[in-house]
Amino acid sequence: MKRLINLQPGKPLGFVLGLLPFVVVVLVYMAASAARLADNPNDPLLPSLAAMVDNFQRLATEENRRTGDIVLWLDTQASLYRLGLGVLISALLGLAVGMVNGMLPYARHSFSPFVAVLSMIPPLAVLPVLFIAFGVGELSKVVLIVFGTAPFIMRDLQQRVEELPREQFTKAQTLGASSWQIALRVVLPQVLPRLLDAVRLSLGAAWLFLIASEAIAATEGLGYRIFLVRRYLDMETILPYVLWITLLAFLFDLMLRLASRLLFPWYQSGRSR
Repeated sequence: MKRLINLQPGKPLGFVLGLLPFVVVVLVYMAASAARLADNPNDPLLPSLAAMVDNFQRLATEENRRTGDIVLWLDTQASLYRLGLGVLISALLGLAVGMVNGMLPYARHSFSPFVAVLSMIPPLAVLPVLFIAFGVGELSKVVLIVFGTAPFIMRDLQQRVEELPREQFTKAQTLGASSWQIALRVVLPQVLPRLLDAVRLSLGAAWLFLIASEAIAATEGLGYRIFLVRRYLDMETILPYVLWITLLAFLFDLMLRLASRLLFPWYQSGRSR
């Protein structure tokens, strides 16, 4: 007797099943939009797909009459710069602190509780403090991303270092390795792939903090544009921008997954087993 838990779809069927929820959402939106526009052709809440495509194309190709910039690419460049810098700093801090706390008992007892408490503070609650301390420029936005994601990466990598077999440390010391050599040759190669996973998991939060900071104090950026046009109920701009942010987040995640597979194939094969 075949049980549902043992049934596996083939690749074509798996692709169709993965695509199905998106198709359903689009069809439901189209039906709801058609119903609202039939009652009121000027209804701004659920614009047609054609109207959103035309507006997105205009934002992506036409220059702003006042500044001469193409709005979509200006916003995208500004947001990706803030996001990339914040995530990069978080990854470096997470790697350094996570390795030190995981390897050295003195460091673990000294800093691990502090990192744990730091990770419990809601980052958006300290956003006004960051604006007061660092101003409303680029620095405060990057600091918010770091504050919101670095502690998570630190704790995750610390746990991975603590899970490494202690026999590896013993054998390395038997061969004369110092603490520095153990960190570089034993620990670092094994936690690097986990670092990519931790960054992937923190990207959603990083986007959230980016959009929140841009919504409050910015002159360009994806979050700034969404909150700028919301007062006019400009859903023809808001919905395409949300989809554009989703696409960018998906591409970031995809690039990290591909990098992990190319750089650390042993890690992926171990997980598949």
